[in-house]
Order: sequence, then C-alpha cells, then structure tokens
Amino acid sequence: CLALILVVLFLMLRLAPGDAVDALLSQTGSGDGTIEAMLRAHYGLAGSTSVQLLDYLTRLVRLDLGMSVQYAQPVLDVILSRLPVTILLMTSSLLLAFLVGSTVGIVAARRAGRWPDTLISTLGLVFYATPSFWFGLMGILLFSVKFSLLPSGGLTDLAAGHTGWRLALDIAAHMVLPVLTLALIYLAVYLRVMRASMLEVLTLDFVRTARAKGAAEGRVLVRHVLRNALLPLVTILGLQAGSMLGGAVVVESVFSLPGLGRLALDAVTGRDLNMLLGIVLMSSVLVIAINFLVDLVYARLDPRIDAIG
Repeated sequence: CLALILVVLFLMLRLAPGDAVDALLSQTGSGDGTIEAMLRAHYGLAGSTSVQLLDYLTRLVRLDLGMSVQYAQPVLDVILSRLPVTILLMTSSLLLAFLVGSTVGIVAARRAGRWPDTLISTLGLVFYATPSFWFGLMGILLFSVKFSLLPSGGLTDLAAGHTGWRLALDIAAHMVLPVLTLALIYLAVYLRVMRASMLEVLTLDFVRTARAKGAAEGRVLVRHVLRNALLPLVTILGLQAGSMLGGAVVVESVFSLPGLGRLALDAVTGRDLNMLLGIVLMSSVLVIAINFLVDLVYARLDPRIDAIG
C-alpha cells in the first residue's frame, strides 16, 4: 500500500505542469537553457516519467531518497533534522488531548444532565468547530503580544545561546502555544467520546453486579467502567495520528516551527518532488509505528485480545 501511494503521488506530481527546476529558475530569474539542462540532469529530471519513476524506486530500495532541489542536501538528512520537532509536537499534543479530554469526559459523564455536563459539552463543541489557526493566532495575540508570557514562534531563542537545561526549558516555553493549539480540537473529540462511552458502560450488567456485591464506587469506576470506556478512545488515538500530521502543517506554519509540516508546505510550493515523496514516506512510517503502539495498549486494556495474533 505504501509503495502504491508513492507511485500515485509521483505520477500526479510529475505529470503536473512545471517541476522543481522551473520553480528554482523562476526564483533566481534565470532562463538560460544550458543551466536548465544541467540542473535537470543533476537532479534526475531529464528523462521520461517512466524512467524517473524506475530510477526513484530503485534508489528507494537502497534507502536513497534523492537530493532536495530547494536545500541542495540529501532528502533523508533534511527530514531527519526536522523530524524531532514534529514528533515532539504530535506526542505532546496527543498526550495532552487524551489525558485532559478523557478526564473532563469522565466528569461530564458523572454529572450527566447537570450544568457541568452542559458547560463541558458546549466548550467541546466550540473547540471542535474552531479552526486551529484561529486558536494559534489568538494565543499569540493574548499570551505573546498582550501579556508577553510566552514566545510567539520558533523553536528556541537563538540570540540567548542557551545550553543544557536552559535550552530544554526554552524549547518547552516555545512549544506551549503550538501544543495547546493542536491539542484543543482533538481534546474536544476525546471529551465527547469518553462521555458517551462512560454513559454506555455505566448501564451494563457487570457494573450493576459489581455494585450489588458491595464494591466501592471508586473501585467500580476505575477497574470496571474506566478500563472498558477507554477502548474507543485508544482506537481513535491511532486513527487520528494521520490527521494530526495534517494539522501540524497549519500549526508549524503559524508558529514558524522547523518541522515536517512546514517542510511539506515548502516542498509543495517549491515543487520539490523528492522532498515531498520523502515526507510522505516518513509520515507513513510514523503513523504505522503509532498504530502499532496503540494496538499494544489496546491489547493491554482488553485481555480478550491476543497481542501476538
């Protein structure tokens, strides 16, 4: 499936008008035919589409993703330099959305039909319906411009020259707004799913049986209700890993983060075919890894599932 996606994307981009050399020459203002021919030969764009596709697949077997026209560096080196930022953003946002969303969903389910439930459900709808870039811009306006509490963009303060723990704290401060921006929409999803799942599990027979045996309410909620109610959330966690990569494009652009999302946007505008294909490949591997971990967690929560089988 991954190979098919790469082939289809390669053909779509290659058959579209213009390529990376055209974009590069338009930026430099040069139209010399000799230079254009040399650049096409250097970046492997001189042959036919079938020849280029065969050459790309041959190099892919050797884990050679080619050269980036925009950066004049190997694609793999550029992607690996940007990957940690995207992993940090996605992991922090997923954990925050999952933990806060599930906790607030539990509170809403326990207060179903009362004002806390109404308030939480309303806020969830607002968060879900609001575009992520609006959250980002409002966060910059409020916390960076008005109160000067958090940095407005970037990954670190280059002028400060921090190292060690100071560098880690500086990165954490720069990541607060992007993580909150990306997490809010997914938090709303987990909130609603957790509330519905909790209300459903609370009506099942084994919960009534546990209560009839005199089990403490806290034990019933943790060992019986919560463990079963978490299963739909874990499933959604794996499914949303791919869509979160798409959301990272917007968030990284708003906050000028040097991650895969912003790199993909630059690759599209610059018609950097090798870079875009490399990002798709790396993103697919990342999503597969996340789903594998989700399957392991799912098997841990539900003993009926054989993790090996």
